[in-house]
Amino acid sequence: MATTAPPPPPPQSEQSDAKPALRKPEFKKVDQLKPGTTGHTLTVKVISSNTVLAKGRSVSQHLRQSRIAECVIGDETGTIVFTARNDQVDLMQPGTTVILRNAKIDMFKGSMRLAVDKWGRVEVTEPAKFEVKEDNNLSLVEYELVNVVEE
Repeated sequence: MATTAPPPPPPQSEQSDAKPALRKPEFKKVDQLKPGTTGHTLTVKVISSNTVLAKGRSVSQHLRQSRIAECVIGDETGTIVFTARNDQVDLMQPGTTVILRNAKIDMFKGSMRLAVDKWGRVEVTEPAKFEVKEDNNLSLVEYELVNVVEE
């Protein structure tokens, strides 16, 4: 009974030590967002900000502040609710234009919420020149989880 040896590993090339090239972010519009998607980069204006949770807790002699705010943000295609956490709450002031990098869609009670976790970034930028389309709020659309039976 003969056994076959695994193939030898591919030779190391000189380019394997080089850093991978960074790709340019692909900016999306609010109306392109779909449930369960991640990795979005958007430029949006903050319409309103409402703090829903502000509490401090003691963790090993350090007072740790936990803050959550629901902010309505949008662009020229529509609006959506953004869940801001901790330091993000300070950046989300009404009238401010922000860039959200690596944002994801979370579902809350059947509706979409945009969020940026520790792998993403919220940064304030110069004021945008677009008017926000406030009559198209994607967070008001209620989604229902449906099981699909494949035959």
